[in-house]
Amino acid sequence: MEPLARHETFPGVSGPVVVVVMDGVGIGRGDEGDAVALARTPVLHHLRDTVPYRSLLAHGTAVGMPGDDDMGNSEVGHNAMGAGRVFDQGAKLVRGAIESGRIWEGTAWRGAVGTVRQSGEPLHFIGLLSDGNVHSHIDHLIAMIERAHERGVHSVRVHVLLDGRDVAETSALEYVDKLEAVLGAINEEHGRDYRVASGGGRMTTTMDRYEAEWGMVERGWNAHVHGRSDHRFPSLRAAVEGLRAEHPGVIDQNLPTFVIVDGAGKPVGPIRDGAAVILFNFRGDRAIEITRAFEQERFTHFDRGPVPKVFYAGMMQYDGDLRLPSRFLVSPPTIDRTLGEYLAHAGVPQLAISETQKYGHVTYFWNGNRTEPFDASTETYVEIESDVKPFEERPWMKAAEITDRLIQELKTGRYRHARVNYANGDMVGHTGVRESAIMAVEAVDLCLGRLLPVITALGGAALVTADHGNADEMIEIDKKTKQLQRDAHGHYRPKTSHTLNKVPLYVVGAPGVKLVVNEHAGLANLAATTLQLLGYAAPEGYAPSLLA
Repeated sequence: MEPLARHETFPGVSGPVVVVVMDGVGIGRGDEGDAVALARTPVLHHLRDTVPYRSLLAHGTAVGMPGDDDMGNSEVGHNAMGAGRVFDQGAKLVRGAIESGRIWEGTAWRGAVGTVRQSGEPLHFIGLLSDGNVHSHIDHLIAMIERAHERGVHSVRVHVLLDGRDVAETSALEYVDKLEAVLGAINEEHGRDYRVASGGGRMTTTMDRYEAEWGMVERGWNAHVHGRSDHRFPSLRAAVEGLRAEHPGVIDQNLPTFVIVDGAGKPVGPIRDGAAVILFNFRGDRAIEITRAFEQERFTHFDRGPVPKVFYAGMMQYDGDLRLPSRFLVSPPTIDRTLGEYLAHAGVPQLAISETQKYGHVTYFWNGNRTEPFDASTETYVEIESDVKPFEERPWMKAAEITDRLIQELKTGRYRHARVNYANGDMVGHTGVRESAIMAVEAVDLCLGRLLPVITALGGAALVTADHGNADEMIEIDKKTKQLQRDAHGHYRPKTSHTLNKVPLYVVGAPGVKLVVNEHAGLANLAATTLQLLGYAAPEGYAPSLLA
């Protein structure tokens, strides 16, 4: 890789350049659900009035997601900040892996196929049956079915979740017929045993998100794993037509859970010991809970009954913090020429620090999905061990300890660049407890009040930002009315997910700098901005610096 060049007009600051990631602290509406706005944050308020400030895109295509209705997350956010460029995630990544054949060479695919070829049990696929390309794509499923046949897999079972949300609301039979035609042709021409085994609408079965209704997952688990449901049909088409007749006016996503049975009335596809299961959804939010049911030994959300011993894999890794699932078909993007790599090659001393919950984000994800330092002699990684207590009970988490250690390290004068993640806004935001999220944001603000004066006293500069929103929207918002949602009892409905909101950027230190006007600016622009504060020009292909 080419060496870094000095910036033509900006010599850089004399002290350390620190990127401060307030994880999950986005820019909300300032309403009753906005824990960021409700928090007492004198430091952030002072920065808003006194230093260069702007907002940044942190979701959708700006961080490599398929579309702009897709939330950002901590993994892709830190990828973008560290790489200085946007890399394909999700749908684009899966399509590329299939087209190139990389997916078939991975240990997850080979393990799944090898497991069932040895055991004689079916290879099971679970996922959303449509071409909406938000959570899944039917073409990905068909490619895997056809590849399984080519690899000598005798038996396949598909557990379909009907869409009607990312596609037309009663379009299910279009995808049903396409899938059944593929399965039928393989069976007829090659003597295989490929069938649909169970299913249901995506809003009744399996695809719950943010722990809103574990009963959805339980219904799916019972149908997929145990072959249990009140609704039993001889085929997938018969299931859709029969359920529509039983429930006039109900659209695809709300159709009940069902199982497919043989002529004797027995379920055709329960999941048993020795089977392999692939969840072919690539988007994580509605894939995490069923993954937890398959993978977590300690599980209390519903009675799973006998849990089969299976080889389980997801299309992607759905939660980088929890490492769920442990096996996945498509690896994260191949990211080279990261900010950390350039600085290591230039001999610039670097520090990365966070607590356990986000330690991998300022190291692994920041460095383009690389675990080890580029140069251990110039890079220092510090992990502050996280509490094991529930986050809503400890919303301050380890922010103070992180700040203590970071200040200590900066005062040594060793580091020209540092990056720190305060996990509070995200991890507490995920609990859905608004009052705790308010305290989490206040804890971060308090630590900024200690940290930033030290940086400026050392002649340095700080970029204070976030990787995505979360605490900024703690109550569900109705998509149509834009009003805060309430349940049947009149209580606000907690929101535990990331948001589509922009995130802030404050430039602290470096007096005289200004921010450029760039409506498309996102997290990827931060790498070049960091380099400019260090006195370096952005490498070729990097999103440009935001400093004028």
